[in-house]
Amino acid sequence: MTSVPASVPLRQAGKSRRSIMRWVPVILIASFVLAAVFSSLLAPYDPNSQNLLGRMKPPGTMSRSFHYLLGSDELGRDLLSRLIYGARVSLFVAFASVILSGVVGVLLGMLAGYLRGWVELIVMRLVDVFLSIPAILLAIITVAVLGTGLVNVIVVLALTRWPRYARIAYGQTLSVANMPYVRLAAFMGASTPRVLLRHILPNIIGAVTVVATLEFGLMVLFEAGLSFLGLGVQPPTASWGAMLSSGRNYLATAWWIATFPGLCLFLLILAVNLIGDDLRDRFDPRSQ
Repeated sequence: MTSVPASVPLRQAGKSRRSIMRWVPVILIASFVLAAVFSSLLAPYDPNSQNLLGRMKPPGTMSRSFHYLLGSDELGRDLLSRLIYGARVSLFVAFASVILSGVVGVLLGMLAGYLRGWVELIVMRLVDVFLSIPAILLAIITVAVLGTGLVNVIVVLALTRWPRYARIAYGQTLSVANMPYVRLAAFMGASTPRVLLRHILPNIIGAVTVVATLEFGLMVLFEAGLSFLGLGVQPPTASWGAMLSSGRNYLATAWWIATFPGLCLFLLILAVNLIGDDLRDRFDPRSQ
């Protein structure tokens, strides 16, 4: 009778634990997405409703007129409701900016890698120029020119982050453009858009997806940073960065105003980065 090595159950237990841990960031992100989508149903109060009699109440405060599960801010607004609505703002800005910057960057990168010549020279020099400026500084300068607001924040983040997609798409396109099936499609008379969309894009979408996942966390962080500086989403709209900015003045007396938005930012960005690392391992052919 063949004996089973003792290391086999240990390896199986390790694999099962790793598979369970992979679902933790997915559950976290799904929770934030559900809170953002159904914010009007989940929020116990209007996020902008002020109650000066309930200013800076600690978490768990309950009375006949108000119930503050996570406390209230300096204007008596329910912190839980503002966190839920703030998730909608952060996720919407991140999704929109990632999609916009990804489309622009991938398109320009594929054109530069496939057409070469003067197109490659112009696009890649633009990429070098944008990447030579710190992203948050470039975002602040662009916001100062375009102005504040939700739409302007999305445009600003897209304009500052498209070079990373362009560089990845450019490098991947260079390796795919000389493949026999791509050259044969061009020889048979396929147009440039058809070659890019039908033959090159499906082969580079894995690397682009990994970059987009990691960029999503950066977009959330940049939006919070701009709102923290007063250059992002403007009051009274609930935003995690704006809540951090207002709560920093009350850390000694009302720690919950800044702690809970910071915790939400930490959990969301951590979950996105973990999923990005997992996707990178899955798409990397050198990984086991």
